[in-house]
Amino acid sequence: MPDEQSQEYEGGCACGAVRYRMTSAPMFVHCCHCRWCQRETGAAFALNAMIEADRVVLLAGTPEMVDTPSNSGKGQRFARCPSCQVALWSNYAGAGDKVRFVRVGTLDEPDRIPPDIHIFVASKQPWVTLSPDIPAVAEYYDRREYWPAESLERRKAALA
Repeated sequence: MPDEQSQEYEGGCACGAVRYRMTSAPMFVHCCHCRWCQRETGAAFALNAMIEADRVVLLAGTPEMVDTPSNSGKGQRFARCPSCQVALWSNYAGAGDKVRFVRVGTLDEPDRIPPDIHIFVASKQPWVTLSPDIPAVAEYYDRREYWPAESLERRKAALA
């Protein structure tokens, strides 16, 4: 995970109608290989940077919020560009509107934010090869085991 000190990350949709800035490094980054994420992205996985909602600042446009089902049954809300429909971030029921799961691929420089963990690898595509340097778990995990202490504190503060 990148050092949080004064790091900013800008991104947006494909057509440029919606632009945003993350005002710090994310708390943690999931590379999710579950079948729901595969279906939602049309790809082998979703790469989501978890960050406090107040650290995601809109620079242009207003995303459209779209409710979709999720594996948990609690659903999720996607922020999509109203013009090109690119998903910019989502909010899951557990953290509500307080934590955003920013789609790393929508960042101008997505290579700056690699995953901290691979999750739901029990359903990953067999041709995807994972780095032995990044933790990988069959399904989900206990965040106290993997998250840095600072990120746990940030999450706690965001949900307070």
